[in-house]
Amino acid sequence: MNYIIYYLFILPLSYLPYFLVYLLSDILSFIMYRIIGYRKKIITNNITNSFPEKNKDQINKIVKQFYSHFCDLIIESFKGFSISKSEIIKRLQTNNQDLIDDFALNKQSVILIGGHYNNWEICGQCAPIHCMHKLYAIYKPLKNTFFDKKMRNSREKFGLTMIPMKSTKKYFTNNSDIPRAIIFGSDQSPSNPKKAYWAKFLNQDTGFLYGAEKYAKEFNWPVIYVGMTKTKRGHYLVNYQLITDDPSKTKTGEIMEKFAELLEKDIKKDPSYWLWSHKRWKHKKP
Repeated sequence: MNYIIYYLFILPLSYLPYFLVYLLSDILSFIMYRIIGYRKKIITNNITNSFPEKNKDQINKIVKQFYSHFCDLIIESFKGFSISKSEIIKRLQTNNQDLIDDFALNKQSVILIGGHYNNWEICGQCAPIHCMHKLYAIYKPLKNTFFDKKMRNSREKFGLTMIPMKSTKKYFTNNSDIPRAIIFGSDQSPSNPKKAYWAKFLNQDTGFLYGAEKYAKEFNWPVIYVGMTKTKRGHYLVNYQLITDDPSKTKTGEIMEKFAELLEKDIKKDPSYWLWSHKRWKHKKP
């Protein structure tokens, strides 16, 4: 069944021109929002709790816009299986690549920290084309081994290397002359709330994965926030912001607090572009 879904549906869809896949996205959005109501209660509750100052009409507007963006994200992820190098370069621009490249020129490895905002898939896929570092990304392997392999191949096609979460540390301890940049998606809900870093985020106590700060302080790698804006449908702009170039001198939690602050600022600017459908606050602060 996995082969049938991939080779008869997903892969052929990925070769369709963008105007057709976005038409499909519009249809899918209507079905998921109006007919199925996919995770609608979770999405609505998450947005309502995050923006208590907004009225019901404003919340409903964000919810509707989220479904549109979410379906675009699904379709654009399918396109990633067949997208060409020239096409992805047109669709993802970087505003200040020199911020990272200056560290590479000084043989300094860095940590890139971001959230599930806008299209993080195209960002990771395209980043190695622009970056002077050797790029790695931490991820949790899918239980379905067939689709895990296909997704990993798609993400790695332009030079990114995916690192299973359990293997993270060896990529920091590996003595290499090539400067590395390791990407952390740190806004996911941690499986163990006792090991999370807790911060006030979107008006709620929120647990964050602590790995990025932990490794930054242990190995003293500079930490850079990866921000994204959508310039138009299917086109994105990445803007890097330095959180610290000397983690060893930061206080415990300082890096995570700054990350949460920057991500919250982006979300408040364009709320519909964050991944509201996940159960972000399923754990409570211990």
